[in-house]
Amino acid sequence: MALTLTERTQPVPEKVSFESGDGFVVANLYLPEGHDPSRRYPAVAVGGSLTSVKEQMGGNYAGELARRGIIALAIDYRNYGESSGAMRQFEDQASKAEDLSAALRYLKKRSEVAGTGILGICTSGGTALYTAAKDPNVGALATVAGFFSDPELVSKMFGGKEGIDSRIAASREARKRYDDEGVIQTVFAYMPNDKTAVSSGPNEYYMDHSRGGSVRAWRNEFAVMAWEPWLAFDPLAQAPHVTAPALVVHSDGAAFPDQARKMYGLLAGPKESHWTEGKHYDFYDQAETVRQAADRVASHFHSKLG
Repeated sequence: MALTLTERTQPVPEKVSFESGDGFVVANLYLPEGHDPSRRYPAVAVGGSLTSVKEQMGGNYAGELARRGIIALAIDYRNYGESSGAMRQFEDQASKAEDLSAALRYLKKRSEVAGTGILGICTSGGTALYTAAKDPNVGALATVAGFFSDPELVSKMFGGKEGIDSRIAASREARKRYDDEGVIQTVFAYMPNDKTAVSSGPNEYYMDHSRGGSVRAWRNEFAVMAWEPWLAFDPLAQAPHVTAPALVVHSDGAAFPDQARKMYGLLAGPKESHWTEGKHYDFYDQAETVRQAADRVASHFHSKLG
């Protein structure tokens, strides 16, 4: 087994917070070694997978980008981790896209920042498209092993119209219970062979307590009332509105490679594809896979934001 990034010495981040929407976001700020406030650096907001927190894959990549001379900000979206929000574990792309925009505003206020961009890993690859489609502060965009859903894929994943309708009904019932009683019903986000979970595959990254499952701040929970907005997640519809220079890092072993190809074809601006090797979760924390991806991502941001 390859050496995981969690077994390496990571740069020590600074914890920061900033306003977003009706609350605040907590993030880990990674500065390049020998950081000089009189210099100018590319600066990148980093988001991770569904339900993830900043100490997981987002932090791995933020640390790697800092090693490569980039200011990187790994965030907890609102309703997750240390960030604000009463609707814990609630998936809402509008809220998440605003959190990425808030992260870019935070970075732009720093005097040493030359330009700002977004790195989205897995689900945040799709979320980043929502932000990039609207926010001019996205000077460049990169995705790693991105999840790029659309209605056709959702139908295949969740049992067609019957499966979707039943989840939407459960979502609305759970939302009513939350509004009436303040109760948040949850299911597993990741659980092998559990058809009530959002993902019922092997999910070894989350099941392994030496990997993602070891992060104490992470909760393997998905709010049932979030089914309706989650099923409406459609980053492919956002791609034609993205004009910022984009880099797509993916592999045939990562999740839904044909969706990544489809999304890449829809991007409206300058774009590059880096098709490499590796299984999906290798891109989260397996040292060599992450190093190679981070090399390519850092080069992209240096050339577009430096």
